[in-house]
Amino acid sequence: MRIYLDNSATTKVDLRVLKKMLPYFSEKYGNPSSIHFLGEESNNAIKQARNEIAKILNCLSEEIIFTSGATESNNLALRGAMKIIQDKNRHLIVSNIEHSCVLNTVKYLEKQGFQASYLPVNQNGIIGIENLKKIITEQTVLISIMYVNNEIGTIQPIEKIGKLIKKINQTRKNKILFHVDAVQALGYLSCDVKKLGVDFLSLSGHKFYGPKGIGILYRKKGIFLKPLMFGGEQEQKLRPGTHNVPGIIGLAEAMKIAEKDREKNVKKIFVLREQLKYGIFKKISKVEINGSIKERVAHNLNLSFKGVEGEALTLRLSLNGIAISTGSACSQKTLEPSHVLMALGKGEENAHSSVRFSLGKFNTKREIKYVLKILPKIVKDLRKISGF
Repeated sequence: MRIYLDNSATTKVDLRVLKKMLPYFSEKYGNPSSIHFLGEESNNAIKQARNEIAKILNCLSEEIIFTSGATESNNLALRGAMKIIQDKNRHLIVSNIEHSCVLNTVKYLEKQGFQASYLPVNQNGIIGIENLKKIITEQTVLISIMYVNNEIGTIQPIEKIGKLIKKINQTRKNKILFHVDAVQALGYLSCDVKKLGVDFLSLSGHKFYGPKGIGILYRKKGIFLKPLMFGGEQEQKLRPGTHNVPGIIGLAEAMKIAEKDREKNVKKIFVLREQLKYGIFKKISKVEINGSIKERVAHNLNLSFKGVEGEALTLRLSLNGIAISTGSACSQKTLEPSHVLMALGKGEENAHSSVRFSLGKFNTKREIKYVLKILPKIVKDLRKISGF
């Protein structure tokens, strides 16, 4: 049996999405920048996809920029926005549990002379609105807060932050821009950009049963960005290069399905997660949940198993056909403890003993039962080896 519980890293492409994509690999293969009939066919398909995505996000189609994924989208939003600002003393704010692609981009900007503040989270992994208010200055021009944390699944109060920024901007000459990395949110939470009050929003197709290598950046109309690359006229000159037509078609279809089935999927996945959670706590002692269990997306369960190395547990489960992770897929190969868990005050020992179970719409009760059969034996064995 092969059981996949690493859906926060990537998801299996929905067969309905794959079916929609296939013609654009071999039948409708025209370059959308070409003016002949095949090019026009691809160009029209992209326009339709852009319109469908805009409808889901409640924005204009021209506000959608196609990218290779959220890493590029986050870079374009942060670097593109800050590079417009010539005064290097300008200030940006991020939470200290952002994805590495955001944190490393901010470090790059700091080296370029910009000022940055790292907003702490509480022990549940949630930022405080009052804490945010305190570090906003007259020099603050950009705030970037992730919607859902990729490791612990905690949900940030994005709508409240959006309202706060809107209120502050009413009395300011230099407006604060608001960017949200919503990679782990789509399919679980509303990503209505007007309701959230955001200026930028980043998404990756492969997190909601779409293809890898395609994502979007929502950029509110009237906001200027400097491009990261230079070339042709594609994507309003902000993302030059031949369009990934099959990827764009797949992204739009995956978003439509994710939004249509959101309520149904959340209910199903929540039941499975609770089955897993209660089963683990019933059968295994000295287990701790990392992050808020209340303000958390339905599919995430991040746990620390005392006396067990998270990496060893992940590998042993893999040998038994169960795929989980020790945290972000982008940083699993480093020996450093999770910066997210350290920010929660968990300490290195707890951080190293943590693993992430992230469920998806294709998981079943039978699979959860199998995990609960195998997991206790492995934990017991690893604890015995470690002398716990």
